[in-house]
Amino acid sequence: MVLGSETMGKRPRLSKMSLIPYALVRPFLFKMDPEEAHEFTLDGLSRTQNTPLDRFYRQPFVSNPVTLAGLQFPNRVGLAAGLDKNARCIDGLGAMGFGFVEVGTVTPKAQPGNPKPRMFRLPEANALINRLGFNNDGLDAFIANVKRSHFRQQGRLLGLNIGKNAATPIENATDDYLIALAGVYPHADYVTVNISSPNTKNLRALQSDEALDGLLGALTARREELAAEHGRRVPMFLKIAPDLDETQVGVIAATLQKHGMDGVIATNTTLARDAVSGLPHAEEAGGLSGAPVREASNRVIRQLREALGPKFPIIGVGGILSGHDAIEKIQAGADVVQVYSGLIYKGPALVTEVASALQQMRAR
Repeated sequence: MVLGSETMGKRPRLSKMSLIPYALVRPFLFKMDPEEAHEFTLDGLSRTQNTPLDRFYRQPFVSNPVTLAGLQFPNRVGLAAGLDKNARCIDGLGAMGFGFVEVGTVTPKAQPGNPKPRMFRLPEANALINRLGFNNDGLDAFIANVKRSHFRQQGRLLGLNIGKNAATPIENATDDYLIALAGVYPHADYVTVNISSPNTKNLRALQSDEALDGLLGALTARREELAAEHGRRVPMFLKIAPDLDETQVGVIAATLQKHGMDGVIATNTTLARDAVSGLPHAEEAGGLSGAPVREASNRVIRQLREALGPKFPIIGVGGILSGHDAIEKIQAGADVVQVYSGLIYKGPALVTEVASALQQMRAR
């Protein structure tokens, strides 16, 4: 790879492609404990973002704008929440070519998450299992990191994902979401309400009819107050699980529309283990992500699209490891997509591959 010429005292003109192929880096990372590799990578990104060293992972940006929920997404591929829980690396991740980046999940108070070990690779299946449990440094630290980033000034979109503290009783969960919503609102292009992590006790119970109705009613009412206070209406999306039957998906779809939610993210990780049965770590507790969740995610997306009609925004996530996988998500009914586990297995070049595939699909 040939870099552009350098001028004394000025930032070097950057190559449009990353300097080091991920295929050379991955074996080193995969020799480490998964969570240690995760933190090592985030530390590296946080130190090198917005410096000439970001050339080591920078990817060309593929323009493919689409308007959803009143927002113009610069392209159709984003980063899913969970990778950067504390919003430390927004600009570094953005340099990989994402049109939008979602960070969190953040909870009102800092919490350590579940005991370690709590992250496992299943490389034979291009999959991960995690039971991290919303480990994060809390709302104040999160917002401080968001405010230091430059990603939004580049015309890209930033999603902020909110959840409840593990110590908060489920009957008081709404209070945590309201606190988090008010905190992130001024700094978000959109806010995601995460009720689908399998790693916080009873959290998925919030997907049930009555609980979801109460939560979304409170959040949308508070959103209107915040919109008046800040002079802009920030879209709110709901992130749901793949482990839902068609009736449950229908109830969620109806509740989304009833409360004027702006979109849905489908899906989070799965508790199912059928696709990885017999593999090392397959029986570890936690949410399974990567290739094995692809079909379940696509099924939920198809059901949502049928229930919600053609115009309701759907962000598809789960098992995207190639441009073809992303096209399948769009064909199932998603408008845009997000990646996470695919980034771990395929590296930053996946972002360009997916963005280019969706651009070409749209041009046909």
